[in-house]
Amino acid sequence: MTRRGRIVAWTGGVLGVLLLATAGVGAWVYQHLDGNIHGVDIGIDGKRPANLSPGSKNILIVGSDSRAGANAKYGKGLTTMQSDTLMVLHIAANHKWATAVSFPRDSWVEIPACTRGNGSKSSPHHFKINEAFSIGGDTGNITKAATCTIKTVEQNTGLRIDNFASIDFQGFKGMVNALDGIEVCPKHAIHDKKAHLDLEAGCQTVRDEKALGYVRTRYSVGDGSDLGRIGRQQEFMKALGEKAQEKLTSPGALYNFLDSATRSVTTDRDLDSIDALTDLASTVKDIPSDRLTFLTVPNYYRQADVPTDKANVVWQYPQATELFSDMAHDREIGAAGKKKFAEAAKNPVTAHSVHVRVLNGTGTSGQAATAAAELRKLGFTVTAIGNAPAVDRTTITYPAGLGTQAQVLAGRLPAIKATESAEATPGDVTLTIGPDFAAKSGNTE
Repeated sequence: MTRRGRIVAWTGGVLGVLLLATAGVGAWVYQHLDGNIHGVDIGIDGKRPANLSPGSKNILIVGSDSRAGANAKYGKGLTTMQSDTLMVLHIAANHKWATAVSFPRDSWVEIPACTRGNGSKSSPHHFKINEAFSIGGDTGNITKAATCTIKTVEQNTGLRIDNFASIDFQGFKGMVNALDGIEVCPKHAIHDKKAHLDLEAGCQTVRDEKALGYVRTRYSVGDGSDLGRIGRQQEFMKALGEKAQEKLTSPGALYNFLDSATRSVTTDRDLDSIDALTDLASTVKDIPSDRLTFLTVPNYYRQADVPTDKANVVWQYPQATELFSDMAHDREIGAAGKKKFAEAAKNPVTAHSVHVRVLNGTGTSGQAATAAAELRKLGFTVTAIGNAPAVDRTTITYPAGLGTQAQVLAGRLPAIKATESAEATPGDVTLTIGPDFAAKSGNTE
């Protein structure tokens, strides 16, 4: 897949606006399409990450799997909104490069306390990252769904999210149908009841439910992981973008495409107009193709840490920390950085491989045991617990040679810096609990 073609994999509905910017449509059509876009007021409570690179933008993009109306058949018994695709697009302050990072929906992360649709608060806990959208959207309220998702991404990445955009199932189908379908070439037949899809092997044109089913299918293709689905979605969106540029030459086809796209787009207030989305699309279009970097957050199967969990992935540290730090500080990752992450993914340092000694420096009995229990749930191997002289804040220390292991632990405990110490126990990373530990760890499970 060419980098230029993959632009549409993360701009979603912005593709239509890009086309609109170069088409001579009438004013009434412009006003109608502008009115289609749904803008929401998003207010994030609590402490948020600092903006470390003024002028750059982090845009959270969600493929919304709402189960309302015509979408209800895709989730029998489900009443909440769902997020099927989740990514962050970082546009550099100088507009000369960009990075798009996909988050597998099965990423096992901490979900912060969020306001549900009925006004009640959820409790912090660990689960799949896409649950954040459904917690806030339990009554179909996309404002709260977006808010909870932004809080979750910010808390787990340290990135300040500037804008939000989502597009739902029905809009996706409408765009595909306006192009008379998209050709796909599966190597093997696909029969997936959950995705409502039956396809024979070989090249064929899909539209309507088959197009939607193709990008949603998971369990009947490859290893059944969300990682494989991300790749198929990007390939499909590349084909959609190329065909749109080729086919949308008649006013009727262009209008149908844009009407479907804009009806299904929801953004924050800063992006809820044709003009704002056109500006964004123009910025993306002007970035050189060799400076567009696309990657999935480094991860590995959680089963390596928790043998009973065969359904989720965890982010790979310290690589994930490095990736998010680069984005936060507006540092270009580029092809070299992407290659480095890919090489590290071949031999991840798992949480289970990290031996942790937990010491209680709070002066309150039982804190080391509580922390040790939390670490075991995350997959770490706790070798010992004990007491330490009182400390003001939580620390991580390690002996020579265990720097990477210490960073793996630090990656899961935000704002705790790991330091090498000649006094650290050989073979162990030492976590000394301070009074701040509950706030840093979330104390959730």
